[in-house]
Amino acid sequence: MRVSLFITCYNDALFPETGKAVVSVLERLGHEIEFRPEQTCCGQMHWNTGYLREAVPIIRHFVQVYRDAEMVVIPSSSCVSMMRDHYIKAAEMEGDARLVTEIESLLPRIYEFSEFLVRKLGVEDVGAAYPHKVTYHASCHSMRSLHLGDIPIRLLKQVRGLDLQPIQNMQECCGFGGTFSIKNADVSSAMLADKVRNVLNTGAEVCTAVDNSCLMHLYGSLHRQRTFVRTAHLAEILASGHAGAKVEEVRA
Repeated sequence: MRVSLFITCYNDALFPETGKAVVSVLERLGHEIEFRPEQTCCGQMHWNTGYLREAVPIIRHFVQVYRDAEMVVIPSSSCVSMMRDHYIKAAEMEGDARLVTEIESLLPRIYEFSEFLVRKLGVEDVGAAYPHKVTYHASCHSMRSLHLGDIPIRLLKQVRGLDLQPIQNMQECCGFGGTFSIKNADVSSAMLADKVRNVLNTGAEVCTAVDNSCLMHLYGSLHRQRTFVRTAHLAEILASGHAGAKVEEVRA
């Protein structure tokens, strides 16, 4: 399968290793990966801060870049959520029926990374090895918009040597929320403190998630508290220590 990687502007600027990890995993599974250099942003930042009409040209550009893609994979549940929950609304707001039709055609070919592995490819075991104690933070968009459920956990359970530690109150937000953490700093800090306390209580060496935005927020606090807990995107764990195991098909 020919897969287009939309890395997101956030990952491109701050966490390029995540995109490299996605490429590594998907190529390991036998897929051809392409990167379209004209890609930019999903428009989430504009939309979430009330700049609705300013988001439309970005949405239009995304559709123009990927309208002929076979599949688009994105290592960010928040960006995929932006597309599924708001792109059609934005096009309808502009009265652009042609853009609505194009978005409706493109959306079924867009997947968050872990969702693509399990729901589209039917793969839970990617042959990874990661001998560390890990806990998983379920980001809000992954649970409440994409309804990923236990998909990331099922992938982590197949990683050789990984000791998965459950976290209390997994469904609670970390307090980031993009500009929410800036506009509501006190509330955000309180939510972060709760989440970090739960992370530390697991005794994990590494905290993972499907969104680097949450992980950056968490790591800021973990680092300031001089803990030794690291953060790593799920893709980076799945790209680690290829054990050469046979990929298991769990769904056609």
